[in-house]
Amino acid sequence: MAEKESMIAIKDHHVKPGKKVNLKDFPTKYTGEVLNKQEAERMLELGRKHLAKVQDELYAHNKYSVLIILQAMDAAGKDGAVKHIMSGFNPLGVKVYSFKAPNSTELDHEYLWRHQLALPARGEIAIHNRSHYENVLVTRVHPEWILNENIPGIDSLKKIDDEFWEQRYKQIRRFEKNLTENGTIVLKFFLHVSKKEQKKRFLERIDDPGKNWKFSLSDLKERAYWDEYQKAYGKALAETSTDTAPWFVIPADDKWYARLAIAEIIASEFAKLELSYPVVSAAQKEELQKAKVQLMSEDGDSSTKDKKEKKVKKAPKA
Repeated sequence: MAEKESMIAIKDHHVKPGKKVNLKDFPTKYTGEVLNKQEAERMLELGRKHLAKVQDELYAHNKYSVLIILQAMDAAGKDGAVKHIMSGFNPLGVKVYSFKAPNSTELDHEYLWRHQLALPARGEIAIHNRSHYENVLVTRVHPEWILNENIPGIDSLKKIDDEFWEQRYKQIRRFEKNLTENGTIVLKFFLHVSKKEQKKRFLERIDDPGKNWKFSLSDLKERAYWDEYQKAYGKALAETSTDTAPWFVIPADDKWYARLAIAEIIASEFAKLELSYPVVSAAQKEELQKAKVQLMSEDGDSSTKDKKEKKVKKAPKA
């Protein structure tokens, strides 16, 4: 991953804590001249191998867990990012969750409950395709949905005011702070796609029979609220990007760049952990050698049998 450090300007994607966010200030396309699709895909393949190795160390180290959050407008490439970046991971140590609209059971709990159930254990990675942030995004655009949560004192749209949202941002910051203080690395990615590119991808889904299943009329309905979503995302990113749980805005019009940038940022954050395999003591090493001797001396062991045969084998006759 080191060879492309100068090609992926991580700081340009990082949302600085305490700063207002206007998504118009962030590009949706890769604007550099160094990378191209072919080179990026080659480097992503190297990155996958590196991340696989790091994941193995994370699992063995067994002190940290990693929560990766992917948020975006429809058709921004979240599913593709999961598929192309995380394919090198061992499935035993990675869990992917895609959150839809809450069901009746989930609505009978506070809104963070279902997301807490999907948190990673130590040594594991959890990827949340959409997340607890939907509760300050889609519900901010459609505040009437908040009433379905039956929150005490919130019985009308008038009660869902600026103070309500500020309290919810505070709850999310507190939730993530608790996670990070107990060993969970929280990485949050917003895949920033343009309205023009979304239209193109919607049309591709309609025209391609193999992609028809990806399109829903509800996607088109939500597209009508584009400006409202941009404002909701900008506010959420500004209010909840912290030093310990940062947001990264990733240009998503070029899928090849988005995938490479996400992989590089994940690798960069992993490098800060100084992961290592558990150190084996001298006594444990001695036990390992005893176990090896015992295994090698078992009857029928092919390697031991071959060695014995070589010792007794006579030289061929002239």
